[in-house]
Amino acid sequence: MKIETNVLDDHQAKLRVEFDTDQLMDAKQRAARKIARQTKIPGFRPGKAPYGIVLRTVGEGVILEEAMEILVDEQYPHIIDESKIKPYGPGQLENVISMDPPIFEFIVPLEAEVTLGDYSAIRIPYELPQVMDEEVNKVLSDLQNRQAVLEPVERPSQEGDQVFIRLSGERTEPVEGESSTLVTDRPMPVIITADEESSPNEWPFPGFSRSLIGLSAGDQKSIPHTFADNADFENLRGQAASFSITVETVKSRKLPDLNDDFAHLIGEHETLDALRNEIRSSLETERKEEYDADFNDKIADELFKIASWKYPPQMISHEIELFQDQLENRLAQQNMDLSTYLKIRQLDEAGLKDEIRPLAEQRMKRTLLLLEIARQQDIKVTEEELQSESMRTLDQLSHMLPPDKVRKTLTDEFVRGMIGNIGADLLIKRTWDHLHTVVQGESSGIVNQDAPEEKPKSKRTKKKDIEA
Repeated sequence: MKIETNVLDDHQAKLRVEFDTDQLMDAKQRAARKIARQTKIPGFRPGKAPYGIVLRTVGEGVILEEAMEILVDEQYPHIIDESKIKPYGPGQLENVISMDPPIFEFIVPLEAEVTLGDYSAIRIPYELPQVMDEEVNKVLSDLQNRQAVLEPVERPSQEGDQVFIRLSGERTEPVEGESSTLVTDRPMPVIITADEESSPNEWPFPGFSRSLIGLSAGDQKSIPHTFADNADFENLRGQAASFSITVETVKSRKLPDLNDDFAHLIGEHETLDALRNEIRSSLETERKEEYDADFNDKIADELFKIASWKYPPQMISHEIELFQDQLENRLAQQNMDLSTYLKIRQLDEAGLKDEIRPLAEQRMKRTLLLLEIARQQDIKVTEEELQSESMRTLDQLSHMLPPDKVRKTLTDEFVRGMIGNIGADLLIKRTWDHLHTVVQGESSGIVNQDAPEEKPKSKRTKKKDIEA
């Protein structure tokens, strides 16, 4: 068997393989026996018809097609080994150049290659913002407001009240083809907040609740508003609108005192200070997670400037499919299917893939970077760590799911996939931890040259992946 290897620009290998004539003849003999077992040939028991009879019965083409499949299926692993390439996935029989001698041409996607560059010189300061007392107090205030006691009042509304209204709204100058309706007779409760507590995300516009001050049950009011050019709602920026409200009821809100009894009510805390400490701890954890995610993005941006990648088109196609699967799962949680989503977005599936591609490619490159750093630094996850984290996750799932769904959900396939994902997550986290020490100057980031290089394994091409 003679093999010529040519690496293409798209990081696939074109393999020109010349087989021995005897190999093809042997494959044809075996193909004829297989066909004889599967085809009813008069005068012969299944599998007993000689080659010449099978040839006259089914024709040279049928035997040759079966022989080629047998030959390729059997020899493909040896082809990969002898060519010394590192395949990303199954290859394809691209062309049959000759049958005498038998010369086949294969296209094989290659394993991605990443050149990291010298990332040891990257420096990014890590400055985690502290949780301030005001932030803790804000959470306490929100908890206090949720426990407010509402009482109907026979007076005009004032700051701090909760007003129940019916709201309608429309554009005053809609453009052609644009609906004028924004809101149609929507019931909603509104808490009249202080000026300093107004939120830029308030619906339908910031400061709306303040316009309800002085209204009583049964009152009606029309409120004109022009949305700012930087409004959160992009489709309303710069547009003029008119909102009509009808007040149904006005209720005062009596807030509970912030004391130890309140702490017991919220979460069985012994004291208000204990509740404050838990809030602070929760905010600190949330703050660190958000900051670390942003910090990781900054590191990735710097790595992208000095790294280069080579990968086959099949790899990005696979990543796009993963992105789409994740989108479909999110839509299913919202009781929506992909078809409906595409109609709303006025997209077809090809357009969706084009939209997904840049994000999928960026995520794939980022993952390849981290895995290459982990390989070079010999960063690993121990069996004990993986087992411990997997057991903890399984325990959480067992408590979250109803008993009748535990066995149906936690199948062997699900558990294997879960363990694989946990292992990948732990490895990625450990690699980010390493990069944190490097960019803060605490580690040199020097590659571990002593780490043994794992011998690549050949991936056998399945019949369905071979196209004549």
